[in-house]
Amino acid sequence: MEKRTYAAGDAARQEICAALKSLMAQKPLDKITVAEIMRQCGMTRQHFYYHFEDIYAAVRWMFDQEAVALLRAHEGVLLWQDGLLQLFRYLQENRAVCLCALHSVSREHLKRFFRDDINSVIQNTIQNLAAQLNYPASDREIDLLTRFYVSALAGITEDWLQGEIRETPEELIRFTDQLLRSHVMGAKLRLAGENMDFNAEEGGR
Repeated sequence: MEKRTYAAGDAARQEICAALKSLMAQKPLDKITVAEIMRQCGMTRQHFYYHFEDIYAAVRWMFDQEAVALLRAHEGVLLWQDGLLQLFRYLQENRAVCLCALHSVSREHLKRFFRDDINSVIQNTIQNLAAQLNYPASDREIDLLTRFYVSALAGITEDWLQGEIRETPEELIRFTDQLLRSHVMGAKLRLAGENMDFNAEEGGR
């Protein structure tokens, strides 16, 4: 195949990742070589390393651009459900590629993907929800809640991709939203109860 001149920036990354996705739909990630990817998109092997450290970095960039971006575009109490729905639909449409990544990439890589890329989206959602419900959550509480829901979302996503969870994306999102709102509302009621008990004790002295 005739080699094309190098295309700079995100356009080249997208072209490389498109070739990588095509190969991931056919075989495991550890059977795919950089030379094979670059041959399919018509660029030299050296150009790959200008953009990515390795194939895992390319997978990470691809999911960040295509999947996590759906959540980032819908941050906020009223919009994050739409972002999560689009994320699940993306996973559904790209199930073969996502399963390839799931089976090929180590658990540590997957944990880092969710922790680094989805963490901020969930954290902002919890902060906005707490503000909407007028609950004065501490930074530590928000951090723990974020870690809990990021880990839960990672586990649910993995089980759903592998067919172990049968619910539709819409049903999963309703469940997650209700759980998160119930958690914050319950914390608010608990705080109100503690304040009432404290005031009662002060008044009895």
